[in-house]
Amino acid sequence: MISSQNILSHELIGLDVLVVSASNPTHMGVSGSIVDETKNMLAIQTAQGVKQIPKWRSIFRMSLQDSRIVEIDGSVIALAPEKRTNLHKKKRIP
Repeated sequence: MISSQNILSHELIGLDVLVVSASNPTHMGVSGSIVDETKNMLAIQTAQGVKQIPKWRSIFRMSLQDSRIVEIDGSVIALAPEKRTNLHKKKRIP
């Protein structure tokens, strides 16, 4: 289960998200469900269609399955998804 402590080592696709800060003011307030992730972008399905939001210089507020809210600085997740999840799993191994 995804929690605020292990979110960086999990898949983000399917989570509800709100862009609370972005270098591009038109991206602020974009909300919806994450449908794809690349090294530098999150694709968010909104009522107006899919929006591509750069991870760098953006802050994302994500809703977890247990109704908790987590804010993530996009620069922390600016890796290819498979590299990000493996990197954080390795750090937890004693």
